[in-house]
Amino acid sequence: MASASTLRKEGITIIQKLDTLKVNTIANNIAGKLCLAFSEHNLNKSELFECISRLNMYVAKMPKDSSGAKYFYKDNSIYFNETLDINEISTIAVHECIHCIQYIRDHNNNLIRMGLYNVSTNKGLSINEAAVQLMASEANKSQITNETYYGISINTISPNYYPLECALINELAYFTGTYPLFHSTIYSNDVFQNTFITKSDVKTYSLIMKNFDKILSLENTLNYYASELQYTEKLNSVKILNELITDTKEDIKTLFFKTQNLIMNKCFKNEFNNIRNLEDIKAFTSRLYNYKDVIGTAEGYTFYNDFYRNMMNAIEEKKSYIEKYGEINLFENVNTSLMLVDETKNTLSLINNIIQKIKKLFKLNTSYEDINDWQ
Repeated sequence: MASASTLRKEGITIIQKLDTLKVNTIANNIAGKLCLAFSEHNLNKSELFECISRLNMYVAKMPKDSSGAKYFYKDNSIYFNETLDINEISTIAVHECIHCIQYIRDHNNNLIRMGLYNVSTNKGLSINEAAVQLMASEANKSQITNETYYGISINTISPNYYPLECALINELAYFTGTYPLFHSTIYSNDVFQNTFITKSDVKTYSLIMKNFDKILSLENTLNYYASELQYTEKLNSVKILNELITDTKEDIKTLFFKTQNLIMNKCFKNEFNNIRNLEDIKAFTSRLYNYKDVIGTAEGYTFYNDFYRNMMNAIEEKKSYIEKYGEINLFENVNTSLMLVDETKNTLSLINNIIQKIKKLFKLNTSYEDINDWQ
């Protein structure tokens, strides 16, 4: 059982401890679900059952904004909302039990890694929660529904828990496949990270992780404002809180699309640059078109449509080249004109080339700042 101060901080009041029979029923149910849903990851049902059945499980009064279950790794305990029956517990608890099996501790029982979350750098908490929830939804055989949050319309398998984060990580998995994602979530390794980096780059993955954490932080802030609004009677305070809620929702929406656009731009351009023949073009065109079913949309959102048109124009040029000259050798410099590059890097490269030419022309050891001074 967690310490009294920890439980008070979380707003949890214990009602009773679940007996061994109920714990074993839940453990057997969840172990079976995970093994069936993720058979390719070589999960052992007996080992999973043993791990989950060792958890201390409690029925408790919990805050209204809680997920229905809360896991504390230090004392290996799960607390369930008193409103849940045994069948609901077996569904809700999947998320928390995945946390239970993904924890890596040092010899002092300190948490050092949790799936995609690296404790030492304190990065990846939100993306790990999204991955765990995506797995929990898969294990529970949840159905995909269309939902709208803060003006963002998405098709989601998890409408009640981390829906925006799950939508974004599903977009990441579109490029990596779910195997690396689920493997790293279960076994707490870098397979998913390294796979996605090959589809984009290190900087992009790092920025995406930061954006995930920012979205979760904004959602927590939004929940705080909403909670304060329930107990506020002063009109001025109500007005301020409503403005803060509106602004926070807009910040979440902006950050969601910024992240989505980054994923789309980096990964599809990388795929485009690896096209060699007409078969690659056909596959790429299909993947680019089907991506419309994965992304979030909103009124006035045009990035995907604009990106699609631009990519199709680039595809036509590449197709014409292949039809004329044959399969592209990606290691030949002659084909660099058919590559898509980052606009910012391209601009900086152009500026550097101009600077070098000016230096040679005037035979001066001139810096970029010096040239700016001439203007």
